[in-house]
Amino acid sequence: MPHNKPYPGTQAVIRALSLLKAFDDARPAWGLTELSEAVGLNKTTTFRLLTALESEGMVARNPQTDTYQLGTAVITLGGYALRTNDLRTICQPELKALAAAAQETAALELLTGAETLILDEIMGDRVMSGGQAIGTRWAAHTTSTGKAMLSHLSPAELREILPAPLPAATPHTITEWDALIADLKNTQERGYAVANQELEVGLAAVGAPLFNYDGEVVAAISLAGPNSRVTPDRIPQLGQLVCEAARRISIRLGWQP
Repeated sequence: MPHNKPYPGTQAVIRALSLLKAFDDARPAWGLTELSEAVGLNKTTTFRLLTALESEGMVARNPQTDTYQLGTAVITLGGYALRTNDLRTICQPELKALAAAAQETAALELLTGAETLILDEIMGDRVMSGGQAIGTRWAAHTTSTGKAMLSHLSPAELREILPAPLPAATPHTITEWDALIADLKNTQERGYAVANQELEVGLAAVGAPLFNYDGEVVAAISLAGPNSRVTPDRIPQLGQLVCEAARRISIRLGWQP
């Protein structure tokens, strides 16, 4: 039976996790006052939790700036998570083959709410690429992987997870609801999604969903590069490559074509 409320005694754990989740690329370091305000806790509670996390190596305090950042224990745990992730292990050979065949950057991403999360990435051989760090998050409606996964949700499900209004990352981002629904319908029909300068000006990508044994979408893979190379006439070829790789991965995950 689903348990929607925290079990007794877990409040401190949830609060500590909220502190850890506050650290990201935009805010790699926090002062005590700023962090307490950001997570909605008083300074005394925040300081007590930070002290406990620091004792376990989960955060580290910089005495010069009197700020906190993630500690080495988080790096260790993140490494364990990556190495033991079955999905990442299954996908990596296909990502390497994709990157080599297309000479563009291949990526594996998950859908987490209204965002995509980069779980793995293999850079192409070209100097200019669309590479980003593992763990980077993007607004799902701006990416090919995000649209590949969103295309298998109903309009009601989409409205439940996507923000309104849809934010624009570039002048090319789809921000109108009807236009997004039409784009997602086209995505499902052709089997792959296209994001042309919708996340970043000059960057184009194609992505396809991965299915598990229940036929559920569990992730997506993509090829990305400068739009000077990922051109409209090349996109169908790259889309086919991504779809074929996604099909092989999905079969390994137990999907029945």
